[in-house]
Amino acid sequence: MAKKTKEQARKIRHYRVRAKIAGTSERPRVNVFVSNSNFYAQIIDDNEGKTLVSSSTLTLKLNGSNIENAKKVASDLAKKANEKNIKNIVFDRGGYLYHGKVKAFAEILRENGLEF
Repeated sequence: MAKKTKEQARKIRHYRVRAKIAGTSERPRVNVFVSNSNFYAQIIDDNEGKTLVSSSTLTLKLNGSNIENAKKVASDLAKKANEKNIKNIVFDRGGYLYHGKVKAFAEILRENGLEF
């Protein structure tokens, strides 16, 4: 049997977590995706199948996917969520380990008033 790559292991973790997590209109889901060059986040209502709010390093015109840029994306996403009166969320880390960029992103969301 061939050894799994890091991306394959992340996808397995992601599917396992998504089987247990779902966003509703009262508590939408915050999804995180990290590529080598960008950081993406969106707030999703899974019942409707719609993205309510999104932000990324591309929309903010930031270069690179590092912790500082993840914090800027979190601040922008929290500001947009507050404009749409979204206070309670479910955090979906997308199969990524909860450290580094993902942890910094979550902490900034909490500091800006989102509860999860």
